[in-house]
Amino acid sequence: MLKQLIQDLEKFSDAQRSINSARFFKTWVWQYWEWDKFYGLTVPETRIVVKKYYKLLSLDDVEKLILNEYHEQRLTGLLVLVAKYKSGNDEEKKSIYDFYMAHTKNINNWDLVDTSAPYIVGNYLLNADKSILYSLAKSENLWEKRISIIATLYFIKYNKYDDTLKLCDILINDTHDLIHKATGWCLREVWKKDEKVLTDYLDKNTTKMPRTMLRYAIEKFNEEKRKHYLNLK
Repeated sequence: MLKQLIQDLEKFSDAQRSINSARFFKTWVWQYWEWDKFYGLTVPETRIVVKKYYKLLSLDDVEKLILNEYHEQRLTGLLVLVAKYKSGNDEEKKSIYDFYMAHTKNINNWDLVDTSAPYIVGNYLLNADKSILYSLAKSENLWEKRISIIATLYFIKYNKYDDTLKLCDILINDTHDLIHKATGWCLREVWKKDEKVLTDYLDKNTTKMPRTMLRYAIEKFNEEKRKHYLNLK
């Protein structure tokens, strides 16, 4: 079955999109994911394949996908995990969460994190001990740090902001642009739920925040408020 899935992915291959994807995901020398490989699929095409096969694959199959050098195979494996998690019972969800956490170093680009971490890690930890997120936030691995904060998007849906703000405090001095964008994005989602929570955080932390983090956080503010916080910076 796994072989058929890969063949279906390859049918969607597009040489020009492959080149464009490599450029978009910054895979040239010294960029953040050097030499990642692409078939050139769109995400909707990938989801077509996932929908067709996710019930038929084992975690062993998913592991082979996640360990593959092709970006779309890794994305497919993660989307399969998300689909299995959503339809699983409590025992199955725990197995999938444990599997995910054992493979964080292979969830190694921003889209792979963003399409999976909230729906597996965030969902599983919503009412559980969240200390693992703080360990990930202090990791040397860029993607584990991004997982830690992006997972909290699921908490924000349920008006739980404390962990998002605490993790932003940990990551505020990070040097990588992808962490600045992730923390800013999560703060913007907090604002959508409770503006005062975000403005209180900004009043305390604007002068310490990387400019990208701040710009993402205040993106939806009116012009006057945006200028206020940018001037503070």
